[in-house]
Amino acid sequence: MAKILVVDDEQDLELLIRQKFRKKIREGVYEFVFAQNGFEALTQLASHPDIDVVLSDINMPEMDGLTLLTKLPDANPILKAIMVSAYSDMDNIRTAMNRGAFDFVVKPVNFEDLDITIEKTLLHVIELKKTLQAIKENNILRMYVDENVLNFMTHKEFENSLLSNETIEATVLFIDICGFTAITEHVAANTVVGMINKYFDIMVQEIIAQNGHIDKFMGDAVMAVFRGEYHLDRAIDAALAVRDKMHGADEIQAGEKTFTPSVSIGINSGEMISGNIGSATLKRLDYTVIGDAVNLAQRLQTVAQANQIIVSADVYEQAKGSFALNKIGEVSLKNKVKPVEIYEVVD
Repeated sequence: MAKILVVDDEQDLELLIRQKFRKKIREGVYEFVFAQNGFEALTQLASHPDIDVVLSDINMPEMDGLTLLTKLPDANPILKAIMVSAYSDMDNIRTAMNRGAFDFVVKPVNFEDLDITIEKTLLHVIELKKTLQAIKENNILRMYVDENVLNFMTHKEFENSLLSNETIEATVLFIDICGFTAITEHVAANTVVGMINKYFDIMVQEIIAQNGHIDKFMGDAVMAVFRGEYHLDRAIDAALAVRDKMHGADEIQAGEKTFTPSVSIGINSGEMISGNIGSATLKRLDYTVIGDAVNLAQRLQTVAQANQIIVSADVYEQAKGSFALNKIGEVSLKNKVKPVEIYEVVD
């Protein structure tokens, strides 16, 4: 149903409107609200924020229609006004259009023409609403979806390739906030959310600074992916920056316990599958990376101690020319038959 505000000081206009549009009123296509001048119109707009179209005369007491036009953007920036007036000289028409009128109908009113004009104006308002809703949803989407995924969604054949994938060379980074689970037992839930969002923001800033993208947040952990040139170097630089920033973050007092922020980090580089993982039937997909290289990065994070950045032997060979690394030794990792040789990134 479209809601239309009629602003006119002619006493019999309300009855005439109800007669001429009785079928659409009865069918729930139009709903009319009435005011006798600009001041009353602004009151009605405040009471009815869902008004779509204003039909306004020009010559009215207290506040005329041309003055009302200047007030409408503040009252409701979405609605559109149609001027309905016998004052149809070019000066009035130009003034009305310059002040934002969508159209102009001359009195005496041809109601068939007015109906067509209302329909045309409503279509414009609907498109405006759709555009604003799309912008709003897009802004919300950007809060939940990484920029790389949004860029992927603009590809020409995106919908036809929802379940396709590609093999890439990339580096995966897993970061876990050490000891955070224990501290949540002593802190209110809303405080926990605020704390973890604060720490995540520190991590995200450093990851983005190295052109990485956030794959997902997992409880108190972050998974990030680095692609393109020097992806391993950039991932390690991001990890070092995150470790330093978290190590320097403020301590938090939770009852008798003090929480000192620190992170454990696992990094691995290699071949992995990139694409949408999920169910087309459920219409729920994650744009992510999977593969043994990804699994190993996560396993490396689980053996990392606070403020440690752990990498595999393959990563060591690739990174030893650019970073200082110390050999830790061999460790047994979940789902790995043989022990894995690991190294710690020092600087």
